[in-house]
Amino acid sequence: MARLPYRKGIDSFDFSFQPSVDKKQIKGLLTLRFLSEGVNVVLLGPPGVGKTHLAVAIGMAACQGGYSSYFTTASDLVAALVKSHSTGKFDARMRAFTRPSLLIIDEVGYLPLDKQASNLLFQLVSRRYEQGSSVILTSNRSYGEWGSMFSDAVIASAVLDRLLHRSVTINIRGDSYRLKDKRRAGVIAQVRPEALAVADTS
Repeated sequence: MARLPYRKGIDSFDFSFQPSVDKKQIKGLLTLRFLSEGVNVVLLGPPGVGKTHLAVAIGMAACQGGYSSYFTTASDLVAALVKSHSTGKFDARMRAFTRPSLLIIDEVGYLPLDKQASNLLFQLVSRRYEQGSSVILTSNRSYGEWGSMFSDAVIASAVLDRLLHRSVTINIRGDSYRLKDKRRAGVIAQVRPEALAVADTS
């Protein structure tokens, strides 16, 4: 029911490959205290650094701890909201996305959002904020880039205001897991970690 894309726990996350990730901080999140406190978790970093893996691992822990969870990509979420709005089923769809104790929204920022999509996503974030329900969100964009991502700086600011009021931001600076073997073999050039860093402006 959580629709997790795969089953990967924290034991299979390679902390030695991503030393910018604080293992103690992640272990703290796995206690699930953030859920009872209504805290959001935002994972920022370039593609392939393990953001989704961490989100799924925490989502699995939430399910095992008896919390209802739901995983979706940002593009699927927005598409569902826009479709429900046009077919008169928006309220029902919103209830479906606000009901779980934990909502995981993956890949925010990979595709720009038009004004309607931005507004509908804001409504969802706002409703979960009002009821004190946690969101885990992954993005390849720093907070300073969210204005262009949402195509409306006012809506972007309002979304960030609600997401970050009670939140933990985890910046992952490092190389891509998916490309590490090819880099080691010299097939593609090594990228300096500082070139991949996402600035923390929270």
